[in-house]
Amino acid sequence: MKKLNKKILSRLDDVIMSTIEGTSSSPDCNIGAAICVIQGGSEVYRNEYGEADKERHIPMSKNSIFRCYSMTKPITSVAVMILLEKGKIALTDAVSTYIPGFKDQKVLTEDGYVPAYREVTIQDLLNMTAGVNYPDASFPAGKEMQDMIDKFYKDTEEGRPVSTYELANLIGKQPLRFQPGENWNYSFCADVLGAIIEAVSSKRYSDYLKDEIFNPLGMHDTDFYVPESKQGRFMQNYEYMPETQTMEPCQWQHLGLSYMHKKKPEFESGGAGLVSTIDDYSQFVKMLLGKGTYNGIRILGSSTVEFMTQNNLSEKQLRGYNWDALKGYGYGNLMRVMIDVPASGGLGAVGEYGWDGWLGSYVSIDPSNDLAIIYVIQKCGGNGYRDIQIIRNIVYSALEETRE
Repeated sequence: MKKLNKKILSRLDDVIMSTIEGTSSSPDCNIGAAICVIQGGSEVYRNEYGEADKERHIPMSKNSIFRCYSMTKPITSVAVMILLEKGKIALTDAVSTYIPGFKDQKVLTEDGYVPAYREVTIQDLLNMTAGVNYPDASFPAGKEMQDMIDKFYKDTEEGRPVSTYELANLIGKQPLRFQPGENWNYSFCADVLGAIIEAVSSKRYSDYLKDEIFNPLGMHDTDFYVPESKQGRFMQNYEYMPETQTMEPCQWQHLGLSYMHKKKPEFESGGAGLVSTIDDYSQFVKMLLGKGTYNGIRILGSSTVEFMTQNNLSEKQLRGYNWDALKGYGYGNLMRVMIDVPASGGLGAVGEYGWDGWLGSYVSIDPSNDLAIIYVIQKCGGNGYRDIQIIRNIVYSALEETRE
């Protein structure tokens, strides 16, 4: 197997430093970032850069806590597969079996509302092919979801917080963008899966994750909020302000997230809600690289990990899966899966999978090279996919043939 050359990996330092220095014209804007490269179950390269909180001049450290945003989704996928292995669910189950709001759904088309021709299934949610939406006023079904989430925030601010299960019911009552299975659309699907897990397990989603994943793997800094005792390690989330060309602390949240992750929420977002550390997230990644087992602790069976890390989209669905950052990838079970390396515009390997987060953090897991990359930054909207491509290209260029 190819091994990573650490000297080549050291090129990451200059690249990442230039990235965080280039986020603003201000000379003191070195917002925090970190990189961890894993191979063969061990860290091969690890470094931290800049400041986790530049206002308080707290440097990035090995145990800095970051907002995962959509890096939550691979964890939710594993959580669903645990129920599958226990015989508690089937992927063909109708979502309305667990979330009544998904019964008798409507699709909002150019011709108005029409009945869904079939029920949304758990597999539809895992593949983002359910027709469910994120709030987005640019199209009619997204506008209705935006109106719903606006009311959610109003109720939360007025002391009437909505639970994970309650919000999933509300999501189900909003119209679909297209008929189930017809296309791919990034959406609240993972959040609904968190509510299904609550319904099946009779536990809060956070408690289920602690019992089944976090405590067995020793992920003790991973949760849906940061308790006061740990907030000194919590990375600040920054927003670029074009009028001043500076990075300022972000003062707002979306996607149903609340309390700036500093108070336990009622809605525990399976799509975007977790906070973690690189140490914690590495344990999760090493478990997947270990085909479901880490340090002798079995979370999933190897066949299940293989199943959940394959492309599930048809050619028709792939036409809707058209983000520039996803060229060369398919999708399945809440994660991208590399199916065409040349089409991706960079170095990589077929079968590599993972996802990223809205703040620019990123995870890539490559079974063929027993390799993983975890990159952390906390900037609204991230820094763009070009930075990720450069990091990937350096890591994959460091792979060299060795004689055993």
